[in-house]
Amino acid sequence: MTGIGPVEPGEDTRVRDAPPPRPRGRLALRYERHRRTVLASGAVLVVLAGGGYLYASRSQPQPAPPPPYPSQAVDLVYVAPATGSPGATAGAYSFTVLLSVRSGPPVTVTRLTQPYDGLSVTSSPAAPFQTKSHSARKIIVTLRVTECEKAPRNPGLPFLDVTLRNARAIEAHSFILGARYAQDLSRALEVACGNDSR
Repeated sequence: MTGIGPVEPGEDTRVRDAPPPRPRGRLALRYERHRRTVLASGAVLVVLAGGGYLYASRSQPQPAPPPPYPSQAVDLVYVAPATGSPGATAGAYSFTVLLSVRSGPPVTVTRLTQPYDGLSVTSSPAAPFQTKSHSARKIIVTLRVTECEKAPRNPGLPFLDVTLRNARAIEAHSFILGARYAQDLSRALEVACGNDSR
């Protein structure tokens, strides 16, 4: 053999791979002995971390919306003058209103008043009383004239102040009962205070 270049194996000879170098150091030797355990533990940690991330970043169900405020769930409508109502006396005007709860939890009427100093208010049923959702209740309201001087002669838009309570809030709300109520109330006040002079 003459020439320059790498030595090549002859016929029927094979190149033997050199054994991999042996790790040096205590940590490297320990890793070498427990390589499968370390790799399996690492894979388990990666799977757990990925699962934890997916669990923490999952979409949360939306919480239920809060119930409506009581004044948003209630209608109060003037029906008509009440005839033959208990407690109807001279100087008193009784009428029927319909309280309807459209949605949400039950609503309790805790107080029912009106804005005029010369009139007092009672109701049947007496407050507090509760009305369930999707139902209506007839209420007989009686206004009594206590002082004709302070009672309005011709109320334009008379209203009732009602304090309502449900699971969400307590609210004082004024309900305007409409033109028929204003006309009926004016007639009743004229009858009750017609002979008085102002």
